[in-house]
Amino acid sequence: MKQPNIRREAVSDQVFVVLRDRILGGELPPGSALTAERDLADEFGVNRHAIREAVKRLQQARLVDVSHGGRTLVLDWRQTAGLDLAMGIAEADGGPSVEDLIRDALEMRACIGADAARLCAIRCSERIAAELAEATGRYARSGPDLAEMRAAHSAWWRLIVEGTGNLAYLLAFNSLAGRTLPVANVPDDLRAAELLDVEAHVRLAGHIMAREAEAAEQLARELLSRSVPATPRKVVP
Repeated sequence: MKQPNIRREAVSDQVFVVLRDRILGGELPPGSALTAERDLADEFGVNRHAIREAVKRLQQARLVDVSHGGRTLVLDWRQTAGLDLAMGIAEADGGPSVEDLIRDALEMRACIGADAARLCAIRCSERIAAELAEATGRYARSGPDLAEMRAAHSAWWRLIVEGTGNLAYLLAFNSLAGRTLPVANVPDDLRAAELLDVEAHVRLAGHIMAREAEAAEQLARELLSRSVPATPRKVVP
């Protein structure tokens, strides 16, 4: 077998990426045993400490299960992995395409955002409501530059999510807004229909501040769904 090209810096990180991609691409299927530590060290031409560190990261990502007997079994990542793996999936040679992952993330964003708008209308404090009114004004003034609108839009939605009082939603928002999911890198032209409709955002803020939960949920879902690509996703068997 040809020895993989492993750079000398951050060796364990590089080994982790290669093994991760083998798991995501199906080369190491669920239920199979990971190659023994000594054999992996020989294959990659690195010391066993680097292999142990890489396997530890695979375990933390819930891609493998390390038993007390020493055997390391590959897990079905579709059943065990979390959102922290999303960027790895997008960067891997195998597994879902970046386009499919972006579509999935935008669909999740629309669902969470709609319910966040509903909950914010019910639960938000007077402070959040006042800050949302100010943020709505800033968002309206940020156009038509899409880059500026993106930043103002993210700050605006953060207030809505904070207003729900739901920590899980807040952490999901951080994943969507950061680099855990590739939504932050969606081209502006895909999101233009959503971002440029300032009037709809003003109305949505109005529904929230008026405590009109159902109207806020419906408008938020319609608005966020505009950024979901219309092309159908390939069905996973």
